[in-house]
Amino acid sequence: MASAVARAVAEGRHLVVQAGTGTGKSLAYLVPAALGGGPTVVATATKALQDQLADRDLPSVAAGTDVDLTYAVLKGRSNYLCRQRIAELDQTSRLELGDGGGGPGRTGSLGEQVRRLVAWADRTASGDRAELDFEPHDRAWAAVSTTARECPGAFRCPSGDECFAEDARRRAAEADVVVVNTHLYGAHLASGGAVLPPHRVVVFDEVHAVEDVLTDCLGVEVGPGRFRALATSARPLVDDDAGRDAADAVAETAERLESALDPLAGRRLGPAATGAAVIGTPAEPSAASPERVLGELLALAAGRVARLAERLRAAAAHPDDDARAQARRDRALLAAGHLADDLSRLAGPSDDEVAWVDADGRSTSVRLSPIDVGPRLAEELWPQVTGVLTSATVPVGVTARLGLPSDGTDEVDVGSPFDYRHQAMLYVARSLPDRRQPEAEAAICEELAALIEAAGGRTLSLFTSWRAMRVAVDVLRPRLEWPVHAQGDLPKPALVEAFTADEGACLFATLGFWQGVDVPGPTLTLVTIDRIPFPRPDDPVLEARRERAGPAAFSLVDLPRAGTLLAQGAGRLIRSTGDRGVVAVLDSRLATARYRQELLARVPPMRRSVDRAEVEAFLRALRS
Repeated sequence: MASAVARAVAEGRHLVVQAGTGTGKSLAYLVPAALGGGPTVVATATKALQDQLADRDLPSVAAGTDVDLTYAVLKGRSNYLCRQRIAELDQTSRLELGDGGGGPGRTGSLGEQVRRLVAWADRTASGDRAELDFEPHDRAWAAVSTTARECPGAFRCPSGDECFAEDARRRAAEADVVVVNTHLYGAHLASGGAVLPPHRVVVFDEVHAVEDVLTDCLGVEVGPGRFRALATSARPLVDDDAGRDAADAVAETAERLESALDPLAGRRLGPAATGAAVIGTPAEPSAASPERVLGELLALAAGRVARLAERLRAAAAHPDDDARAQARRDRALLAAGHLADDLSRLAGPSDDEVAWVDADGRSTSVRLSPIDVGPRLAEELWPQVTGVLTSATVPVGVTARLGLPSDGTDEVDVGSPFDYRHQAMLYVARSLPDRRQPEAEAAICEELAALIEAAGGRTLSLFTSWRAMRVAVDVLRPRLEWPVHAQGDLPKPALVEAFTADEGACLFATLGFWQGVDVPGPTLTLVTIDRIPFPRPDDPVLEARRERAGPAAFSLVDLPRAGTLLAQGAGRLIRSTGDRGVVAVLDSRLATARYRQELLARVPPMRRSVDRAEVEAFLRALRS
């Protein structure tokens, strides 16, 4: 793999590498980068891999080569303390934060947390939130940080000379290798290349996540919270009745938007809903269909945001303005400008974009995303940099979907050093009833109980829904003699740590644990997957992709995604040459459906069985 990466970098050809677990793929791309790849950005999808690169792999490469390798980790601006926000904190704003509780897992009131953060600002060298010894409430952190939508930049900020985020950017600009997360790279693309330093090579590790992340980053999201935040920040900065009325109008828009979005939650939106038919006519919303009401409201919102920006600019000319007030006004103007730009995009979606109302249980917003990211990447990214894209499970067809040129891209599968046929078994529960039958739920719990008993605990049970996980936890926790940890009981790192520390424990979790969980050794000998992880049929972006694919939609959209996620889940089992165990898929379709071979081809080449007695015997032998 290292030879292939070195050749790709030298020749300026893109490379897609499937490198199975245990390959050492990070060293395989870092060494060529260190030995002459030129400025390189490594984008990863998980914090665990970023930490591994920064704390272990890059120091090893620097120590093991004869080049003076420099490297840095760069995060989004909101991850760093903002010295200017701290300087602007007055007694009033601290008192406003004084009554709220810290919340689960957090220490002290909001005001107390802010005081701790302010004190920490005098000690920290990086200002990086990850270095805190406690988890602050989002409101407390927001009081001492800023976002890319608000920051005017170092030259226009009174605290620009001592800015933590700017220090991190300077270190990144001087480094040979910069480690970022894929979302930050997406922000770099969305900004036209203004976020990251110039680089010759980009490595996308965990490439199976890149398409989804860039789909999110290259779109827009507008929710009530952005209007509330703008009104709150602008109100103290305008100095006349007209300005205060404009701020109040923006705040009132948030309430109307919240009401307008509720009946549309989860729905794709047409031109009337996005405002394309009514932009430029910001009248009061009419008593029409919910989509029409939303469209008219977004048009009204655009006019209100524009008026508030005018009042902020007028107030900026005040002769008594001090540096702090001007910095706050600059941030408010930037936030207003970004919001206005996003409203404009919502008003005129192209045929290559899809809009919908997204509801995640905590908030509701209007979102717009490209249906396909490939054309934009083909135009704006791949002609500028050499791409190295790698994962243990490279999705089928990802080269075309990411817009890589067919005549300038090489694809390699370097395999894995693990002997899967001797180390592991894939069990498919062919006898289980169809998941749509009422008796299926109880049957799955019985199957899980038998397998976990045979394994002696030591199980990671993966589920495709929170509901299915909770049912299994409620049924099995009282029955099993081993501890059952469940997603939601603790933060993810603490859950994995608790699971790893007790060799007999079980961990039940949903999609967030299908990747990025690394538990080698006898603590994990059984991975169960409750069903084939097909994507949701009502996902708006995937709906639009299915429509484009026509009769081939299942093969081109659904099957590749299910295969990749199935392989990711199965990949939790064998993490070292000494690991042994079973992957059990509790979905009979993997043994009976016509498409099963396409899915099985994505899973590591374990020996297979549909006989539970054989599997239980294998697990008991491992246990003993």
